[in-house]
Amino acid sequence: QVQLVESGGGLEQTGGSLRLSCAASGRSFSNYAVGWFRQAPGKEREFVAVINWRRVTNYANSVKGRFTISRDSTKNTVYLQLNSLKPEDTGVYYCAADPSGGLYTTSYAYWGQGTQVTVSS
Repeated sequence: QVQLVESGGGLEQTGGSLRLSCAASGRSFSNYAVGWFRQAPGKEREFVAVINWRRVTNYANSVKGRFTISRDSTKNTVYLQLNSLKPEDTGVYYCAADPSGGLYTTSYAYWGQGTQVTVSS
């Protein structure tokens, strides 16, 4: 069993930056893929980024070049650096983990509770 806790969300202005953290407990997830998803009010949860155990990454087109996903296995933590923020980046950001992972919410067995990111114009 893996428990995930997100942190680092907050209120930021357009063009600003935030760093989100996803800390795992219960067991090491160094061999898991970890994905970030976000959900805006009234919208479906959408894929943002994923990193696998070999540190291969993939990003949604909407965040490519602005967001960076990374992992620190010594801290059992995955990070999402958000730069050049836009109002449309507003939403609850969730991290998820799975031995396989992927681009879809159904690909993940473990989820955190989410952290709110709000970008003001």
